[in-house]
Amino acid sequence: MKFVEPCEEYSRQIQAYRQAFIEQGDSMDGTGSLRNTEDPLEWIEQCRLCKNPDTVPEGLVPATQYMFVREEDNKIVGMLQIRHSLNDYLEKYSGHIGYSVAPDERRKGYAALMLKSALEKCRELGIDDVLISCGDTNTASRKTILSNGGVYDSTVYEPGRKVSLEKYWIHLCE
Repeated sequence: MKFVEPCEEYSRQIQAYRQAFIEQGDSMDGTGSLRNTEDPLEWIEQCRLCKNPDTVPEGLVPATQYMFVREEDNKIVGMLQIRHSLNDYLEKYSGHIGYSVAPDERRKGYAALMLKSALEKCRELGIDDVLISCGDTNTASRKTILSNGGVYDSTVYEPGRKVSLEKYWIHLCE
């Protein structure tokens, strides 16, 4: 398994990933603007802009977008976004990391591997205390967060998405 930043080579897979979530009526956590962007090349460019503090769109924080790719068949099995800092919204509802696993690749341990790998990336970025959240009914995500050292903080209601979210901290300092 490896993290790959979005690039044209994966444009068809990115489009298929997006479509699978739309067909399932599932949220695409950790994919930035993918839900609202039909053209994968446009989304790839948005990801590039968001990574750079000088070009990140107003109201957002710099973030690095990753695709989690299975090396044996070069398939995208998940996506993950690391936000380099928190704004008010991220601090209240979302956190430093968002992730999702393709509907047909769930229950294979990919989420735990993605999160573990992302925590190493957070260390490299100097993020010592990582905030992450999940829907209060998302048992699989809760288990993934807890298995990676998550410590429950609180549950908040996010009115825009009309969902209750559990917030967890993962402390990377020893």
